[in-house]
Amino acid sequence: MLDALEGTERPPSVSELADAIGVDQPRASRLVQAAIDAGHARREVDPADARRSAIVLTAAGRKILADARGTRRDAVVTALAEFTPEERAELARLLSRFVAAWPRD
Repeated sequence: MLDALEGTERPPSVSELADAIGVDQPRASRLVQAAIDAGHARREVDPADARRSAIVLTAAGRKILADARGTRRDAVVTALAEFTPEERAELARLLSRFVAAWPRD
């Protein structure tokens, strides 16, 4: 959910966030509240529509994302350490094919 928040052009509503991460609105509301409680996100009034509440990533949320990305990057480096350059190239080719075939509805 934090990745989705970071990737938006403008802060999304809970419903927009639900669509972006593929969950129903009640589940998104619970996820947003948990992120707010943890200090990773906050609600703001949308300046374009005062009836709309926008979800904004906080500095603490950005730090969590950066840390998670570093951990994932380190894990990939470790996992690929014993691969030959040819095996890495083949894995990249297959993953690209997999991603291209992934359903997007």
